[in-house]
Amino acid sequence: MGRILAIDYGSKRVGLAVTDPLKILATGLTTIHSKDLIEYLEKYCKAENVEIIVVGEPKQLNNQQSDSARFIEPFVKHLQKKFPHIAIERFDERFTSKIAQQTMLIGGLKKKDRQNKELVDMMSATIILQDYMRFKNI
Repeated sequence: MGRILAIDYGSKRVGLAVTDPLKILATGLTTIHSKDLIEYLEKYCKAENVEIIVVGEPKQLNNQQSDSARFIEPFVKHLQKKFPHIAIERFDERFTSKIAQQTMLIGGLKKKDRQNKELVDMMSATIILQDYMRFKNI
């Protein structure tokens, strides 16, 4: 069985989360600079069996694409070319950063830790993955 990998893509940083091979748990993997992402994914996908890559899709409240969507579309096309054997899916990422920050607050993290944007990005990817799994009934 393959893993599902989720990406919270940003122009500077990218949060990554992954399931276990049985697709039971979603956990944060890492945060990486966007310029290093493809190289990281190539290495990761060689080491692990990744079945699906889920890319967060930024939308506004009215369900229209947000301004940051212009970065996502070329990235997704590049992913599809680089990894033709892996299914690439997009999934709504609205409010994931807000939920991640709220989760850190409830979890008792100190203000300095809550301001760590890398941690927020990784947690956002985890939330995207959890929501995707819930939606797909995995």
